[in-house]
Amino acid sequence: MTGEQDWRDGTRCVHAGLPEPAPGEPFLPGPVFAAPYHLDPWEGPSASPNGYGRPDNPTRRLLESAVGELEGGDCRVFASGQAAITGLLLAVLRPGDVVLLPADGYYAVRSFATRTLAGIGVDVRFAPTAGPYPELDGVRLVLLESPANPGLDVCDIAALAARAHAAGALVAVDNTTATPLGQRPLDLGADVVVASGTKALTGHSDLLLGYVATRSAELLTAVTDWRKTTGAVPGAFDAWLAHRSLATLDLRLARQTANAEAVARTLVARPDVAGVRWPGLPDDPAHPVAAAQMRRLPGLVSFDLGDADRVARFVAASRLVAAATSFGGLHTTVDRRAQWGDEVTPGFVRLSCGVEDPADVVADLTAALDAAGLSCGTPTTGPDRRR
Repeated sequence: MTGEQDWRDGTRCVHAGLPEPAPGEPFLPGPVFAAPYHLDPWEGPSASPNGYGRPDNPTRRLLESAVGELEGGDCRVFASGQAAITGLLLAVLRPGDVVLLPADGYYAVRSFATRTLAGIGVDVRFAPTAGPYPELDGVRLVLLESPANPGLDVCDIAALAARAHAAGALVAVDNTTATPLGQRPLDLGADVVVASGTKALTGHSDLLLGYVATRSAELLTAVTDWRKTTGAVPGAFDAWLAHRSLATLDLRLARQTANAEAVARTLVARPDVAGVRWPGLPDDPAHPVAAAQMRRLPGLVSFDLGDADRVARFVAASRLVAAATSFGGLHTTVDRRAQWGDEVTPGFVRLSCGVEDPADVVADLTAALDAAGLSCGTPTTGPDRRR
């Protein structure tokens, strides 16, 4: 009989974290909203796993079991991706420690590091996702984000983890863009995974969620204590919605990846679009590492339309593509990242492919770009225009 360890992605997603079936009970129990629970008059909180809603919630534990199964480690969920990553950084780092962060990763993490971590005496350093990386002697924590958001560069996680461990450093990987179906960093040598579950993991654009996953009992204890102390927990209904959404993760990612490939190939063929990046393109700089490391590619494509006005005209002319931040949802969206403070050109676009029919997405995208016309800032075409 096939064991759970042999199940494929679709089966794992549908069954992850569910309790044993019992007649008359639902497949996924409804959310438990309690703040306090009844305590045993003699034994107190030691008699039950539930004592108070901040550290204890059965709905949250089921979700943690599910995400942990997918990532291959023990999981703790947080109120948002930012809460998870800042919780990890503050739980691990102390004044005088050195942390190496991605120079091209999520801008809010860079901002937190330069404003808060540096302010408490942490030595904050940066390196681009694609390298080169400095010597790692004396570094306490290396945080990677691969594929990077929003530029979609990729790093060799196994190789960098080996280097970091040889230097005595811990390795954390932000797995938001890839999801655990795209890659499992813990299998590649990372000590801990951190991610925003707001995005493709849950994929319905209706909740905020973050998580940390690890196989280290020491790191798990530190993160758990930090979350308990700060109260950075998701609500029970958000946890239930997230667990419900995991069942369709394999299906959603398959369509989003297919759409991303169709979109990327369409954009590359257009002389009025520059800087096209998707790791699945054979001549993309990230392709060799992504093809060897990742089990599936993300539904994100980035490109440059020259200036902000042309991006706005493109979105206004589209019937399917909406302007919105975040990514990984059911609807195809674009986000002009410069408006949020990312260090990119004014016309840089991160496109998140939804689950619409690929032919409809490509037809709508083509018509909208045609209607948007050219801009004075559109880069010239040439063999290096994707980079």
